[in-house]
Amino acid sequence: MSEPESETVSPEASCAAEQERIQEVIQTETEVHEDYGDAESTHEIKVDVCTATDMLLQEENLAKSTKDQRDQDEINPQGSESNQTLSSSDLGSSTATVKILLMPERHMITVAFTIGFTILDLKKYFSLELRVPSDIIQITLDEKSVGDDQTLMDIGVQPHGMIQFEMSSLDPENYLLRPVKPQQEYNMPDVITVRVQTDTDLYQDVVVEIERATRGKAFLGGYRHKVTKAEYHHAAVQTIPKKRPDRGVEMFSRDTQTVELKNQDQQCSKNASTQMTKIGCYVSNMEDKLITPGTYITAGEYHSKRLRAVITLQTYVRRWLAKCFTDSLRQAKEQHLAWLENDKRRKKEEKEQQIRDEYHRRMNPESKADFDLLYNALKKWRIEEEERISVILSGAERKAALCSLLEQETQFISSIERHRMAAGTRNQDKAIQAFLNKCAEPKKWRAFDGKVTEMDTRFTIRSKELRDLYSSITQTQFTKDERLDVLLTLKHTIKEHDCKLTQDIVDLIDREVDLLMRGVKKSNLEGLRKRIATLFLQYIKTPAFNPQVSKFLRVPRDPADLKKSIYLCRGCNEYQSSTDFALKTNASAVGLCRRCMDLDNEARRREDFSLYKNILRCLRDSEAECGQEAKITYLLQEQDLRYLVDVLWGAQSALSGWKDLHDLLLVRWEKHLDWSPWNCILLTKDEAAAHLKLEDIEKAYDVVVIRNVKQKHALARKYFSQIPAMAECLQDTEIKPAALSNLLVSKPITKATKQNH
Repeated sequence: MSEPESETVSPEASCAAEQERIQEVIQTETEVHEDYGDAESTHEIKVDVCTATDMLLQEENLAKSTKDQRDQDEINPQGSESNQTLSSSDLGSSTATVKILLMPERHMITVAFTIGFTILDLKKYFSLELRVPSDIIQITLDEKSVGDDQTLMDIGVQPHGMIQFEMSSLDPENYLLRPVKPQQEYNMPDVITVRVQTDTDLYQDVVVEIERATRGKAFLGGYRHKVTKAEYHHAAVQTIPKKRPDRGVEMFSRDTQTVELKNQDQQCSKNASTQMTKIGCYVSNMEDKLITPGTYITAGEYHSKRLRAVITLQTYVRRWLAKCFTDSLRQAKEQHLAWLENDKRRKKEEKEQQIRDEYHRRMNPESKADFDLLYNALKKWRIEEEERISVILSGAERKAALCSLLEQETQFISSIERHRMAAGTRNQDKAIQAFLNKCAEPKKWRAFDGKVTEMDTRFTIRSKELRDLYSSITQTQFTKDERLDVLLTLKHTIKEHDCKLTQDIVDLIDREVDLLMRGVKKSNLEGLRKRIATLFLQYIKTPAFNPQVSKFLRVPRDPADLKKSIYLCRGCNEYQSSTDFALKTNASAVGLCRRCMDLDNEARRREDFSLYKNILRCLRDSEAECGQEAKITYLLQEQDLRYLVDVLWGAQSALSGWKDLHDLLLVRWEKHLDWSPWNCILLTKDEAAAHLKLEDIEKAYDVVVIRNVKQKHALARKYFSQIPAMAECLQDTEIKPAALSNLLVSKPITKATKQNH
């Protein structure tokens, strides 16, 4: 392609046209800034435009010199030393990288300038950029000030080189040099006003409405400057093209979808050529490469090579997949072994904690279950000692040993009873303190947002004061003066009400004060202080003196109603309420009351039902999680569960024969049916968890195991059918005697044998 022709313009006309263009730009920018009332903006715009004009003129001079140089090279291809040497004007139009370090914040700004720029031009440029006057800007190089008339070339900057200046402000208090902020994104308004020249001196303002296009503008191509490499793109109009009217005729056919193939030879319009070494022209061959033809490879060889490469890749990939699989298996095995180790450690810790808890219960008994455990251990010890004495001794020696054993048992019983009395005293103090805390507890309610609100009333405040006073009276670590202050406070508190109880308390207080003034020992005043605490507790429980306590006192029942639920205990020959009797599920008459049954158990049977209580509690919790309609578990008592565990299941696991009741549980035999004595099995905790995961019991267990379980279910059905409440549950699942007899008959088990031929 040939170079585009340029129009010849005289320098005077070019300068005049350029000045007019500059004046128009200045006038436009001035009108924009007049709205903001900025006095210095016009001056800044003029400097910016002049600077831009200088740069444009320098680019045009550079383009012109480049073109002249290229024409000269075409005339003289060999070149000469004079033509290759740049003139001073061309050298001044070369660019260099200038780095400005803003002091004292040390922000770096990098800009490209021509090396013909003076320091004053730099100050004017950065004055516009940083919005500060140019006369307060100071530029230094290596901590030395630089003159305004010096150019970058005078300082020693080479074409396409780099130099770094330090820029500071002479008035940092009023004008501080700050880095240039990026220009905010400009948003085009919806309506603009354009001034159009209609005549020589006439102008008209036209209002133009800008439409927001919903589609992206197409790229229409453009031009690129050969010297500066700047790209100028064609602009697309904003008007949306009109849609062609629908003429009602289909404008498509099958011919447009048919591919037509044809061959046509084409010749490139631009011829290519190579430059060869000749006289007067030297072409270097340092970067040439010698290319030699390789071995010819047939299609079969190529495909076989590709096949071998594919097999190699598959080998490595399969090895990697196998390694990943084995790593996952190894990791799963390690996790399983770690889980087994943690589970084993957990079971061991639970067993040790269970032994420690049982030892603590025996050494520090508190509840009735703890004393039942002690009497049960005493019974086992006595039985073992009797067996040992019967085996080793005989005759008079055996009788003497048995008498000694009886004396030891008597001493153990007396020791247990002393512990019972001490525990009763502690439990009574704890019960009194819990009762007082409950009376002094503020009212609580939960709001809609989940927060709990507490409120103290005058009754709760009164109960809190009486509780604190009772705690102070029962303290034994007070000194003489502190005790006298407490008694004086108590005396003033109860004097608010005048009655027989308050008079007795005041008399006792005066007596203790008199004895304390005489120096009587604390040990001699324990009985008197206990009487004062007892009477004051009675004072607290009186609703007239403490209204809050009326909500927690037991209201006596109507004597007319008591006649309907009063029974005679055959043990103590006393009439007791029906709630004082522990009735069994299969009992038909009222027997002994709870107190007589406990006394009989401690004297003769000495049985411990704590293990059966734990099994029953776990059973009720598991059934409550499965469904809310489980009621059979709440009908059973500890004695019924003891019969079910000890008699029917032999107090051992139905599968492994484990006999430790701490590890045994009663679970459903068929998990889709509700629990009942005829739908249960006694297993350990691990066996129970595995049993509940089974889908088909017939396939999981042997025939012998299933028949043993069915037999125990039949015996449980026969025993618990005497309970009236369970009769309703047995009506739908009642088994006939013939069917029951079939369960007890074992069928022959055939076993296949392999014959040798």
